[in-house]
This record gives sequence, C-alpha cells and structure tokens, in this order.
Amino acid sequence: MRALFARRFVLAFVFWLVASSAVYAQQRGPLVLAAASLQEALTDAATLWSTRKHTKPVLSFAASSALARQIEAGAPADLFISADEPWMDDVANKGLIRSGTRVSFLHNRLVLIAPAGSRVQLGIKLGFALKRALGNGRLAMADPEAVPAGKYGKAALTRLGVWAEIEPKVARAENVRAALALVERGAAPLGIVYFTDAKASARVRIVGIFPASTHPAITYPIAVLKTSRSPDAEPFRRFLISRQGKAIFARYGFAVQ
Repeated sequence: MRALFARRFVLAFVFWLVASSAVYAQQRGPLVLAAASLQEALTDAATLWSTRKHTKPVLSFAASSALARQIEAGAPADLFISADEPWMDDVANKGLIRSGTRVSFLHNRLVLIAPAGSRVQLGIKLGFALKRALGNGRLAMADPEAVPAGKYGKAALTRLGVWAEIEPKVARAENVRAALALVERGAAPLGIVYFTDAKASARVRIVGIFPASTHPAITYPIAVLKTSRSPDAEPFRRFLISRQGKAIFARYGFAVQ
C-alpha cells in the first residue's frame, strides 16, 4: 500500500512539475538562443518588442554550435538564431524546428582586426603576409572546427593559401566575442571576427575585409523550435524578420534580406 501511495505521489509530482513548467513558459517571454554576434542588435529588438505590451524575450547568447547542442540535448527554448546554415540544418535534420518557420534574414562580413592603437597595415590577398604580421603573437578566432565565425575564417585563410602556416598560431576561442575580447585586451595582435563585432567595439580597428569569394556566404537563419510553448515565439520571430525588425539589425552593421 505504501509503495502504491509513493508511486502515485511521484506521478502526481511529475504531472505538477510538467504543468508548472508549461504555465511558466506561457507567462515569460520566449527564450531565444542566439549567435553571440547578435548581442547588441537582438537586445535592442527585444527591448522594442517589450514596449508593445509584450513580455520581454529572454535572450541567451553563445556560439551557434554550443546552442545547437543544447537544443539537441533538450533545452526548453523557443527560438534559435544561428550564424550559419549548417548548424540550423543539424537541428532541423533532427526534427527539432517547427515546419515553415525557418528563414534566413541577415548577412554579415568577415574582417581582420587589430587593437585600436596598433599600426599594422596588411592587405588581404592571395598569400598575404599574415604570419609575419603576427610576429610572436597569435591569431584570435573562434574555434575553426565548430563555431561559424571560425569556420568562415578557416575557409578564407585556406582559399588565400595561408591556413597551413597560420594554423599553429591560432588562439581558438569559444565564440566570436571571446576572440574579439582577446584582441581588445591586447592578448592577440590580430583576430578574425564579423564586421558587426568590430563595429561594436571602440577598442579594435578593422585592418581589412575578407573578400566574400573566399568563404561561404555568412547568413543567419531563424526558426521556432518544435518544443516551444511560448505564445509569443512566432509573433516575435515575425517581428524580427519584418522591415522594422531588420532596420534594427541594419543599424548595427548587418546586411538584411
């Protein structure tokens, strides 16, 4: 009898926990997992959205690779914005996004940066002298094996014929903002980040812009996750991809489509 009572108590508790979680999801704003490079623009967009009598979205920023793995592990999020198509593909192929909600709405550029006070001059072209410009320092970039900004950077340096000699000198960061921070602090003399990251910091300057032909197109897809319980998830997605929403991102240096 006690065992039966205990079993019923556990089942009742689990039911209450699930129900409470659902109620909480209804009450809070949508939880958005977004690429690290979107911090300022998406924060502004969420603030504007909240002034229209909506609950302010909860924003969580990290590398797209890390966010995709969180989603695949069952993270209870509502929206995913990736800095590349492959990580969104990975989530979609596992059946984790809501059909008909995926759309690519932003573009970015890839740049080489240095600390604001640096005098380095370097033209980005085939076989350019990046290794010599680094001297004894390291090149800061997001992990080139997983994080979108790092993968774009590796593709560009490979196309330009300098990856093999540069790879041992790469300081691999967990995301693009961590790479930016290394250059901001002077811990790395050069780094590869997005144009929008460089634009957001007064402590770095752009040395050069990588030609678009040297790497895959940098696009940002957004989608509602299949597990979403927030009634504001789809309306917020539609706001972000609207003309007014895109105008916010454009102010931060993103190209919109």
